Formats: sequence, C-alpha cells, structure tokens
Amino acid sequence: MSTFLELLQKINNVKVIDASIDYKYYIPLDLSASNSDLASLNLTDAIAFEAYIENNLTKNDAEVAFGGYREVRNLYKRSTVFKNDISEERNIHIGLDLWIKAGTSVLAALDGKVHSFQNNKSIGDYGPTIILEHQIENMTFYTLYGHLSEQSLVGMEVGRTVHKGQQIAALGDASVNGDYAPHLHFQLIKNIKYYSGDYPGVCSQKDLEYYSENCPDPNLLLKII
Repeated sequence: MSTFLELLQKINNVKVIDASIDYKYYIPLDLSASNSDLASLNLTDAIAFEAYIENNLTKNDAEVAFGGYREVRNLYKRSTVFKNDISEERNIHIGLDLWIKAGTSVLAALDGKVHSFQNNKSIGDYGPTIILEHQIENMTFYTLYGHLSEQSLVGMEVGRTVHKGQQIAALGDASVNGDYAPHLHFQLIKNIKYYSGDYPGVCSQKDLEYYSENCPDPNLLLKII
C-alpha cells in the first residue's frame, strides 16, 4: 500500500481554481517575513495588498500567484486568532495560497464528499470554509478550501458527493474572507481529529514537525512546479 506522500505523487491533473488557467500563468509569491519588498506594504490593508498582488501578476503576464507552504509570515500579527497570552505565536503557514480575483471558481481537487463547512468570521480567519473528505486506496484524507464567498455555503450539505474538477464554491472578497486580498487557502489534512468546518492553517514553530507531517505540501498534489 502506498504511503500518503506516494499516493499524492501518483495523482495527476488536479486543479482547485478555474480549470481554464494553465499552470504556465502561475507565478510564485513570497510573503515571508524575510521579503524586504513587503517592508513598505501595509499587510493589514486588504485593498493595498490586493493592488500589490495585481501589480505582480501584471508585471509577469500571469493570472495566479501561488505559494506560502511553511512560510514564516508577519501577516498574522494583527489577529488574536494567532496569538494569545498563554500560547506561542502561530506564524508559519501550512497550506498553499492561490491569489486571484474574487468570484473565481473553486474546484474539488478529487472525488469525495462534503465533510463539513463553516463561516469562520474572525478578522484574519478563513471566512467561509469547506472541507472535503476523500478515500483513495483505502486511505482517508481531507482537503480544506478557505476564504470563500458567503454564497458558497448556501445549500451546502454534509455528506454531499462531489467529483474531481466540480465547482464547489467561489472566492470571497475582503468583506467576508477574513479581511484578506482574495485568494484560496488550500490545505491537505491526514488526520482531522475533532475539527468541523475549520482546521489550523497556521502553526507555531514548536508544532511545525507535527503539522508538516499531518498537512504535507499541497503542491505534491497540484504539481504547479
């Protein structure tokens, strides 16, 4: 039987946003704390943040900016979701972000069913979120889709069957998606434990080993590069 990583590497032709956009029109985007280009950018201003992304896309004749897996970011300092008085700061991103305009279609990565959904409304959180459950080669795992439009949750039902490539949602704007420039947070999850409609997408340094194993790089599945 394949390991989870081996299984991911065997799967091909996966897209989770607008299937008409070829991967050659994707460019990497560095939002790490070490990127000096961000020093003058107010990351708490979703409009300025979106303009920065749009400028990068235009300069590179691209349509989607992607990246962020295991990236250490300052982006989360503004939100109490990622820090409280008794826990270590969570600032390491453990999903893959795909930055593109609000309203862009979001697709099921694989055949499966709706595990759960929820609107995580706090500033800096996911906003509307859908989690799908998949079973391949007797292995059960999950994919999470965050920062969706509110309309994406209307009529959603736990247990509903979905098919690879089927539109399951659309991207939300800053007014509903946790106050971010529009993008999809896409994450793989092996063991979802007790979570429903939510799962950590950012971790602390002390928990990085666990989350790296439980939430491997989504690009192993998407194969953008």
